[in-house]
Amino acid sequence: MPLDTGDRIPKNVSTLPLALSSGETAHLKDYEGGWLVLYFYPKDSTPGCTTEGIDFNALLPKFTKLGATVLGVSRDSIKSHQNFCAKQGFKFDLVSDRDEALCNAFDVIKPKKLYGREYVGVERSTFLIDPKGVIAQSWRPVKVPGHAQAVLDALKEHATQ
Repeated sequence: MPLDTGDRIPKNVSTLPLALSSGETAHLKDYEGGWLVLYFYPKDSTPGCTTEGIDFNALLPKFTKLGATVLGVSRDSIKSHQNFCAKQGFKFDLVSDRDEALCNAFDVIKPKKLYGREYVGVERSTFLIDPKGVIAQSWRPVKVPGHAQAVLDALKEHATQ
């Protein structure tokens, strides 16, 4: 059953180890008590994913001021994430989901087509998780232009309720 708006993050998902680009390991449950923006993207250093990361990074102080942590998730390696963060100056962690455990829990692995070629990949998706571990809002599939601002606007709305 895919996780969506209104769902509490189940214990088996909240305790999955998250390999962060900082070199540390965390779990979704570690972020309870604050807001969490969890965005899934297909691949480091590709045009759309770079733009999305830059947009979230530019708005990071506003997310932080509202008590939110931003985490980007893809199937890339820690090394790839570290290079991507260094090159783009990202001030938030990226999660390496090599075994696709987190991607599968949020049901973001989907059949895709590119230039007539069919493959399975990450559907760009974002989840706004409240301080109690409930998904306050979700976006899928995501169009990059204006998305980070839309997530920030939703956070403002939810955080003041």
